[in-house]
Amino acid sequence: MEGTSPSPVGGGIVSAIETPSGKGARDENFPVGSCLIAPRLRPHVAKFYAFARAIDDIADNPKLAPDDKIARLSAFDDAIVGRNAGRAGLEKAYRIRESCLATGVPLDHCRDLVAAFKQDAIKLRYADWGELMGYCMLSAAPVGRYLLDLHGEARDARPASDALCNALQVLNHLQDCGDDYRNLDRVYLPLDWMGLEGEAVAALARPASSPALRRVLDRTIAATDELLIAARELPGRLKSRGLAMESAVIVRLAARLSERLKAGDPLARRVALSPLDFAWCGISGAIAGLAR
Repeated sequence: MEGTSPSPVGGGIVSAIETPSGKGARDENFPVGSCLIAPRLRPHVAKFYAFARAIDDIADNPKLAPDDKIARLSAFDDAIVGRNAGRAGLEKAYRIRESCLATGVPLDHCRDLVAAFKQDAIKLRYADWGELMGYCMLSAAPVGRYLLDLHGEARDARPASDALCNALQVLNHLQDCGDDYRNLDRVYLPLDWMGLEGEAVAALARPASSPALRRVLDRTIAATDELLIAARELPGRLKSRGLAMESAVIVRLAARLSERLKAGDPLARRVALSPLDFAWCGISGAIAGLAR
């Protein structure tokens, strides 16, 4: 099995627990630890991102069996809570543990991400929008909550932050819906909405969306737009000027990506933001955040 000798299943010694995809912050749709974040906090954000990227790559590796993924992710979880100290291959987990202990950020945000990616290893379908949102509360919301806690923000900012992070997650799912199905047999579109349109998940393997699948995509985008309405409140709830500016930029980028997904077909070609989108949303969002 790639990257191991022997497998971590059963407590064996692991020579390489991570399975890097080669992706980095530059590959993300939205800014990660940008210059709007206070310089003293950027190293902590970088450690959090590195940890999240490592466990995400494990969950998304099509060459690993589900029990292997779970064993690797469990090793990360052990490291987060201080078990198995010094185990090779878990350096990113140890670093974010030290960072959280130094800054007072709860370790729960990291552990929620591990739980989400364990779920990805075994759960391939979501019955309805509510079940999908339950997954996003583990896989996406902890990212925003980590940033809020790192900046010492009040808990009343969490609902708007959760809405933004969950919207970003669904938009990413929509971008990758074809690849997720073909490569991982993973479907995040609500199955009840698929059923109402009389469409099967196998439609995601086609080179273009059918009219029925298009209606499911549009319904999912509409539900995501409702999240973005709630997310607009976030910049005004933040005391950190830099975080308010960054959140305002991200809200605009998310809204722009939603518009692009309404006009484009993610099965026919990847729907993505353009450099002009980044520039315009960056400037207008930063100004709006500054004047919140």
